[in-house]
Amino acid sequence: MNVRLVGINSENWYECCGLELTEEQAEYMESNAVSIAQTKFEPTLKAFAIYSEEKVAGFLMFNSVKEELGGYWVYRIMVDLSSQGKGIGKEATRLMIEEMAKLTDADKIVVGYHPENRGAHQLYASLGFVDEGDRFGREMAVVKYL
Repeated sequence: MNVRLVGINSENWYECCGLELTEEQAEYMESNAVSIAQTKFEPTLKAFAIYSEEKVAGFLMFNSVKEELGGYWVYRIMVDLSSQGKGIGKEATRLMIEEMAKLTDADKIVVGYHPENRGAHQLYASLGFVDEGDRFGREMAVVKYL
């Protein structure tokens, strides 16, 4: 499987906006269009298209400055409905962790998600994120130590 991350640019932003989730998954996150717009007003947010076999298959975004819990936060990870179940999300998340590990004083990555989101729970647990009991509103935060 050939998965790579490419920064959002004039050639891939529109495709990212057209990616779809299941109805249930869509309840848990903002649209990619909103996320891409957010990067224009918050320049510390870094957004990437997830490519699989040279096709845009997903979207992710993280913050390049530390936030709550003293870690770098993952803001979005999604894989298009047509590309789910193929390991693309896990590989893209692994690549994102590698990118985040290069940030200044990177020792902790944090991601928040709704406890009912079983797919997110399985993904993050499989990559070594642990639940230390931190909660932010309706979301739980899990941590990966680098």
